[in-house]
Amino acid sequence: QVQLVESGGGLVQAGGSLRLSCAASGRAFSTYAVGWFRQAPGKEREFVSTISWHSGNTHYADSVKDRFTISRVNAKNTVYLQMNSLKPEDTAVYYCAAGVAAGSRRSREYDYWGQGTQVTVSS
Repeated sequence: QVQLVESGGGLVQAGGSLRLSCAASGRAFSTYAVGWFRQAPGKEREFVSTISWHSGNTHYADSVKDRFTISRVNAKNTVYLQMNSLKPEDTAVYYCAAGVAAGSRRSREYDYWGQGTQVTVSS
């Protein structure tokens, strides 16, 4: 019922910025929490940030807090992840996900996933 498409990944030098987008179709985000997760080679999928579509409440992993900002634009049915002060440790495939557990940091509680977008931060 929900299709998610991520975009905005790329190659950036340490200290630079990227903005990721997650656009939904099939069903509006209004009934879901939306989260960003990332996965580096050989590592488990890691929580990054989440936003409740209705309330706007946000949560961040400690590793990205004060550097990343999650937001949503109702008219575009889109969630953004603004990533500033990027570090090589941020290199991963970033996935957008939607679920019903507001504020959840657990990937298993998200039901719908995008294909992912690669973010590479060079030294």
